[in-house]
Amino acid sequence: MSEPSSDPTPTSPGKTDSAGYVVVARRYRPRDFDELVGQQHVGQALRNAIETNRVGHAYLFTGARGVGKTSTARIFAKALNCPGGPNSHPDQSSDISKAIDSGEDVDVIEIDGASNRGIDEIRSLRANVGVRPSRSRFKIYIIDEVHMLTTPAFNALLKTLEEPPEHVKFIFCTTDPEKIPITVLSRCQRFDFAPVELQEIVARLRFIVDSEQAEADETALQLIARRAAGSMRDSQSLLEQVLSFSSGKLTADNVHSMLGTANDERLHEIAHALADRDAALSLKLMDAAIDEGVDAGKLAEQLLGYFRDLMAVTVGCDASMLRHASASMHASLSDLGNQWGLQTVLAVVGLIDQTLVRTRHSVHARVLLEATLIQICHLPDLQQIANLALAASGQLRGPAKENRPAVEKKKTNLNLGNVNTQPSNPNRVATEPIGIQQGISKQETSNQLTCNSTATEPSNHPTGETSATFSQGTNTAPSRDHQTSPSEPLAARTTGSLTLKTTTGITHSNAEFQRIAIVSTASQQTPTSSDTETVTANTADRIEWTASNAQTVWRAAMSHLESMTESLARMVERFEFIGANSAKAELPHDSNLAKRRLESPESREAITRALREVTGQHITFEVTLSPHSQNRAEQKPQSNKPSRAQRMREIENNQLVKDCLKLFEAEIVNVDSPR
Repeated sequence: MSEPSSDPTPTSPGKTDSAGYVVVARRYRPRDFDELVGQQHVGQALRNAIETNRVGHAYLFTGARGVGKTSTARIFAKALNCPGGPNSHPDQSSDISKAIDSGEDVDVIEIDGASNRGIDEIRSLRANVGVRPSRSRFKIYIIDEVHMLTTPAFNALLKTLEEPPEHVKFIFCTTDPEKIPITVLSRCQRFDFAPVELQEIVARLRFIVDSEQAEADETALQLIARRAAGSMRDSQSLLEQVLSFSSGKLTADNVHSMLGTANDERLHEIAHALADRDAALSLKLMDAAIDEGVDAGKLAEQLLGYFRDLMAVTVGCDASMLRHASASMHASLSDLGNQWGLQTVLAVVGLIDQTLVRTRHSVHARVLLEATLIQICHLPDLQQIANLALAASGQLRGPAKENRPAVEKKKTNLNLGNVNTQPSNPNRVATEPIGIQQGISKQETSNQLTCNSTATEPSNHPTGETSATFSQGTNTAPSRDHQTSPSEPLAARTTGSLTLKTTTGITHSNAEFQRIAIVSTASQQTPTSSDTETVTANTADRIEWTASNAQTVWRAAMSHLESMTESLARMVERFEFIGANSAKAELPHDSNLAKRRLESPESREAITRALREVTGQHITFEVTLSPHSQNRAEQKPQSNKPSRAQRMREIENNQLVKDCLKLFEAEIVNVDSPR
């Protein structure tokens, strides 16, 4: 990188007389392609176009603010109008180059698109396009913020832009190319300017500090470069501001004091307090930062950047991927990430982002940030829940990746909907682990946990034992056989809804992370006690196909069906014997949709195969609807429904519910009646 002109003489470009002062961003503006910082690809392309005589008539420079778009346009104009011919290395001492650097050249017209955006200005431009340049080779129009032009102005420019005179070149600069009509984009050669890398900004700032005969710590320059977020002009403006504040000696404390930001150590302390679930310490550290002059809104932005880096380190990125924290903190960030867990870090990023959105429309930024810190402290261990999901689905192999120290556990909100203690198949022993599925919704940012469980009473246990398996990581708890009381009728009941909640809930309406739903996939309908006597415990024993055994065969066949087909089959009110190889299935009179689905080829094939497994015969069946006049509901015997208190006691004594209560440290607060 060649050194930009910083000659204090009045004749140097970018300088005025001794009575005037030119800001750093203008004095150290690049004047040649070699001085462009972070845009080497653009400079190389434009140099090659000049050297190979392949210069287009219209160019579009796009990119964020302060990355060198207008500076590149001026350098390109100097190269095209160089007195010795188009030259990729223009003579900086020529009158044309000096005039272009100062913005006073008559043949290089710079137009502000924001203030000259109407059709009248474009008509004036079109009228002057035909006038040849006064002393240069080309008349060059540089239109900054071109996306601000109105639609009629763009339309008026189209024809001139497509076929301009040979002596005219257009260079458009914009920060928002999406607002430019596609008809204009198709007529331009587009160059995208990337954000300037952190180390390149630091190197340029170091050069400016040395040229200004000042002193600066490396940490201070890195803070300024990170604050600039890829904008070279912003970094130079911040540098000049801090240099004025520090009186020649630039330190990290000066930068934090001037910008109203917290240092990395303070952010790290707050993050550790949050990871330890210490809400009081988190608020105390935040209060101390604000007392030192840190703005609450900027502190929230810094925390979001900090947790962004923590997220990157947690997924395995090296120190080069850090954008907001210093590279020396990589090891400590890695330890903290292992303590948090990736899922919890992602949840924290979402919470802080929502807080930033809300603070822009509120005058109580501090209160909102304090509430967010408390919510983070009361988050459940989402990584542990994710490990449970992986373990239950068989995707977690070997030891867990993260061995985080135990932290204080909080009560978890559980919502057990439709907990069915009666198995859909009373002849199948539960040997599968409970499946857990976890996800965070986009709108509620809530956490839902789904446990698919099957609890049965195998016939080889005369006392009616129930088996359930919980898996967590690789520490899979062995299945436990527990004795059930003969007076415990819960397994013979129909399904109900069980709700578990805690006393420490999150008040944030968009972040109910402690809502966990455990939904059983057991059947919604079970045989009555009078029917269970005829159903054999082992479906391998064939059942004779007779008129008296038709209902028994139908119930046994349902145990061989998949869940969707089984739910349709359970809607059958009567299954009648018609002949040696035929039967009739009768549905309620208003079940036309179920009738069509049972008559589909897939359902027929599945039911026929199940009947063959039970009876050993190929039995065909027809599906009918019962007469509308019959009231089946009145013909069914009324069962003695248990009271609410009895239902509560039965559920509390169920071993599956006990395991859920113990695993999630929850309590039962509501029991809905069976449906």
